[in-house]
Amino acid sequence: MSRNVECCLACLLVIQVVCGATLLSSSEAEEPAVVLELPPSDRNPRNSEGDFIRLEDGRILYIYTHFTAGAGDHAAAHLAARQSSDGGKTWTDRDEVVIPNEGKWNIMSVSLLRLASGKIALFYARKNSLDDCRPVMRVSTDEARTWSDPVECITDQIGYYVLNNDRVVQLRQVGPYQGRLILPVSLHNLPGWEKPDWKGEVMCYFSDDEGRTWRRSRSRLKARTGDARQWITQEPGIVELRDGRLMLFCRSNAGSQLVAWSDDGGDTWSELKPSSLKSPVSPATIERIPGTDVLVAVWNDHRQIAPAYRGKRTPLSIAVSRDEGKTWSRSKTLFDSVHGWYCYTALLVVDDHLLLGHCAGDRRKNNGLAKSQITRVPVRWLPTLENGP
Repeated sequence: MSRNVECCLACLLVIQVVCGATLLSSSEAEEPAVVLELPPSDRNPRNSEGDFIRLEDGRILYIYTHFTAGAGDHAAAHLAARQSSDGGKTWTDRDEVVIPNEGKWNIMSVSLLRLASGKIALFYARKNSLDDCRPVMRVSTDEARTWSDPVECITDQIGYYVLNNDRVVQLRQVGPYQGRLILPVSLHNLPGWEKPDWKGEVMCYFSDDEGRTWRRSRSRLKARTGDARQWITQEPGIVELRDGRLMLFCRSNAGSQLVAWSDDGGDTWSELKPSSLKSPVSPATIERIPGTDVLVAVWNDHRQIAPAYRGKRTPLSIAVSRDEGKTWSRSKTLFDSVHGWYCYTALLVVDDHLLLGHCAGDRRKNNGLAKSQITRVPVRWLPTLENGP
């Protein structure tokens, strides 16, 4: 995903560490640390997924979904923010309302993006009903102090579309699709349908004019088992590969993340196929460390999982790939409570650390999505490919 490119020294450090040169052992490396917890309360029954943006003055903004009238996905909610002035080590202790609830149900699932023009784009789902949940876009020209009026990104067919947090990508400023904005979504309902299709149909909307106009991809993806049953295809994400192709991944009940590829800027896609990222029905996050050939995946790794974890969104794991997602290192575990619910991860590289904003609830106390958390992970702590898959 397009982010502020960090300084050359930081990039060199990342390359040196992740590629295996002068690597510190796990015992010598700084450990991941929880730097912000946003637990629920009586008047705020859920704090859910969000995304990061680094501002020009170095501050980091985290905008997330703040629920006010229940913990369900359709309960009233607005967008709130916290800020950090020290690279994500510490955060402000009070919420700032960014966008009041403008949906008949709520607004949620934030993606933040620094556009090629320098503006900041804010995307989120505006949820009005089971027939109308669509992403909207606002733009800031003053470093997130104020925002433009919202613009609907899907106007050709009103329906219930799911765009996860930290999912919008802007392609590199090279090649025939330079600067293209892409929204990967899963369609679940249209007006007039007898009932929603919660298994989903994956597609993309893209814009070649920085969000002023949008159109739908020609490909619309479903996936089926060998006996023609439909697999779940929900909550897709996209990462741009070094050769210009795009890799799409989505959560599924196939036992792994499903993946597909596009070589025309997201307009057409190959069939969705199972991947080596074994997982429950839970979303993954895959992003590139800027300036390197290293992809980072954060997901619930269910390779050789103990029976107590099967079907659950735990543990929270992290792995790296140096071959554009063909193979992945052995994962390292960030959190592994059997009662934990770790998912909807936003990722931002800040100097020699990763910031992960994710849900981290406890299923014994709530629905598991009620607590938003920021975890700071040293790049030196990441697994290496020397450990094998």
